[in-house]
Amino acid sequence: MTRVALAFSGGLDTTVCVPLLAEEYGYDEVLGVTVDVGQPESEFEEAAATADALDLEHVVVDAKSAFADLCLEGVRANATYQGYPLGTALARPVIAEAILEVAEDHGCTGLAHGCTGKGNDQLRFEAIWRDSDMEVIAPVRELGLTREWEQAYAAEKDLPVEGGNEGDWSIDTNLWSRSVEGKELEDPSYVPGEEIYEWTDAPSGETAELEIEFEDGYPVAVDGEAMEPVALIEHLNEVAGAYGVGRTDTMEDRMLGLKVRENYEHPAATTLLAAHEALEALVLTQEERQFKDTIDAKWAEKAYEGLIDAPLVGALDAFVAETQQRVTGTVTIRFEGGQARAVGRDSAYAAYSADHASFDTEAVGKIEQADATGVAKYHGFQRRLANESIAAIDGADDASSTDSPTLATDGGSTDESATTDDSTE
Repeated sequence: MTRVALAFSGGLDTTVCVPLLAEEYGYDEVLGVTVDVGQPESEFEEAAATADALDLEHVVVDAKSAFADLCLEGVRANATYQGYPLGTALARPVIAEAILEVAEDHGCTGLAHGCTGKGNDQLRFEAIWRDSDMEVIAPVRELGLTREWEQAYAAEKDLPVEGGNEGDWSIDTNLWSRSVEGKELEDPSYVPGEEIYEWTDAPSGETAELEIEFEDGYPVAVDGEAMEPVALIEHLNEVAGAYGVGRTDTMEDRMLGLKVRENYEHPAATTLLAAHEALEALVLTQEERQFKDTIDAKWAEKAYEGLIDAPLVGALDAFVAETQQRVTGTVTIRFEGGQARAVGRDSAYAAYSADHASFDTEAVGKIEQADATGVAKYHGFQRRLANESIAAIDGADDASSTDSPTLATDGGSTDESATTDDSTE
């Protein structure tokens, strides 16, 4: 008897995959696996009800803590992709690992997902699964299914699927972000209404401030109250979301080359990333900040690809960890106009001296202001030399052009042309 583990949400895509795995791929049993990375309770209720209606064996794995820990590693690396925090991308490897473990424990010979052939998730899941010896199956991709076909198939088979927004929009929710795409939202010119948002209120004129404490680059407390990662993220999603913080409407370049329109909500992620970058700006040197920009960008790229366990990321993590030893302190964040803005920061590791930077003090420690005169003289010295050389050459070229002889005109002739004419007569 053959058994396949299916990444199961209870939504349209994964619901139609259940009978298709038997009809098209010959599997005797399908095991539905739902991984908890912070979805709303209603999604688990839907998945359980759908599994029950399908008579599907169903396993739920709690991976919220593992996912929250990875999200906070992303904070230390300031991880964003094309301007938005990575939520779905970070969740997929966690989900894939959990499903693989369940599949191994239940004697499965196959692993299946409901991803299309146009998106990123197929690559993120399979990057993990193809490390195993199990068959990897993607019915939606391999059979070329469309959402309209799936809806018709579900109706024909009397499958238990929701008919509301599940049929119009594709919604993915986890602890770190909520994404909405599909239908009208696929039109870049379409202006969505407030109905697509659940985590964030429309920005208003109201403001609020809170203090976030970091230790070694990890956020550990809000307004003096210590919190574990899951609770901290959930708290900031609620607080920041009430001020409209964390909305992104973007044209995203996917790994396969497609450009797609995506809408995201990520209040806690936006808040923590803003606070973390503000604290790094206080404690890291200019060279560290400049080089870390490169490290962060590569870390985010690998995370977006779902390759967070690549050897390169281990090397990047080592650099990040070294810098984060001093990213300890507090940051005051103000929520205002839908933004999370750092308005204060404090750390014992600050690479900053108010006395040195102040316009009200005469010297910078033992350095007198007059000592900067020599630096000012040298500053731009090569530029001045280069410009002088260019000007000298351009001037010489202009002079040479002005001094060049001019041929006679209006019927006149040179001596050479006259001699030539004489010799031909």
